[in-house]
Amino acid sequence: MLTRLDLEHFKCFDLLKLPLSQLTLLSGANATGKSSVMQSLVLMHQTIREHEWSSKLMLNGSELSLGTVMDVIDKISGRHSFSIGLIDEDTPFKWDFEGDRKDMSAAITELRIGAKVYTPPFNLRHLFPVSKDVEPHSLATRLQKLAYLTAERVGPREVYPLEDPSSIQVVGPRGEKAASLLHWGREEKVLEKLVIPDQPPTRLRQVEARMQQFFPDCSIEVRQVAQANAVTLGIRTSKATDYHRPVHVGFGLTQALPIFVAALSCTENDLLLVENPEVHLHPAGQVKMGLFLATVASAGVQVIVESHSDHILNGVRRAVKTGVIEHDRVACHYFKVRDEHGGQVVTPQMDKHGNIDSWPRGFFDQFDRDANFFAGWGE
Repeated sequence: MLTRLDLEHFKCFDLLKLPLSQLTLLSGANATGKSSVMQSLVLMHQTIREHEWSSKLMLNGSELSLGTVMDVIDKISGRHSFSIGLIDEDTPFKWDFEGDRKDMSAAITELRIGAKVYTPPFNLRHLFPVSKDVEPHSLATRLQKLAYLTAERVGPREVYPLEDPSSIQVVGPRGEKAASLLHWGREEKVLEKLVIPDQPPTRLRQVEARMQQFFPDCSIEVRQVAQANAVTLGIRTSKATDYHRPVHVGFGLTQALPIFVAALSCTENDLLLVENPEVHLHPAGQVKMGLFLATVASAGVQVIVESHSDHILNGVRRAVKTGVIEHDRVACHYFKVRDEHGGQVVTPQMDKHGNIDSWPRGFFDQFDRDANFFAGWGE
């Protein structure tokens, strides 16, 4: 499990040392760095997947397009370089990158693994050194398999692309490959700890069972289009009706579906990153989504969530209180606007009852502030 992420001169951060847990929740105002945390990991994933032997960090690809080196270096304190560091269990890793401001990739100038330092020229595979003296590290595999879902997920479609089953591993950043992954992997077994009893332990049936917890009587049908690299997705919300095209069943179902497919396609120790899982869900559904993601984390998948929803937080708190996941396996970080002291992240602590020890201003407190305003107690 990744236990810390370090960013230096990356995006809006001068220096960030962010503790990570089995389930990490990122919250805070807009443009305070939450997405940048996600993007740093996705850049590693993208480079590993699309440029196996590269000695550069690719800033633009199918998962993420960030522009040039100038766009990813901290404008206040950075110059031409930045670094990404990870602590995996007890082993620290750090990649230093450098490039001209207009470059669309950043060259690796130094790589540290524990006390060992590697500098160019070196032979890298999946961003790790290739040497008789260096064993392949499992972190490279986990970064390669990382599943990332942005807040801007695809909506209802008439058809969805059908990918080659030998190359598809993840749902895609917008969930555009979810139907394809569900089609080819319909008979794959899901993690035992995530299996809903009395349902077949296969991906399609378990995704359907999870959907039914949010949308009663929901059923899913995935069919390949004859003589085309495409599938159709049929959804029904009542046993008394036929399957409908996705456009007829509401956005909530098609926004939640990629999350379920991504999570139930994971194996133990995989990384799952989800932005705004609450999109188009009713508040009660948002609480269930927080509980579901905590359940996924408790099964051994490392989950990082960015959310603006107090209902997602309360779903996680419920999971802690009911024993779904231990409180010390959950981290909550509140990102605030950078101040003159450099502080950007506050980390409230959660106890075994789901109680939070402090509520910094802006940390899911808007309801209380509005209630006080209408009660005449000020903001």
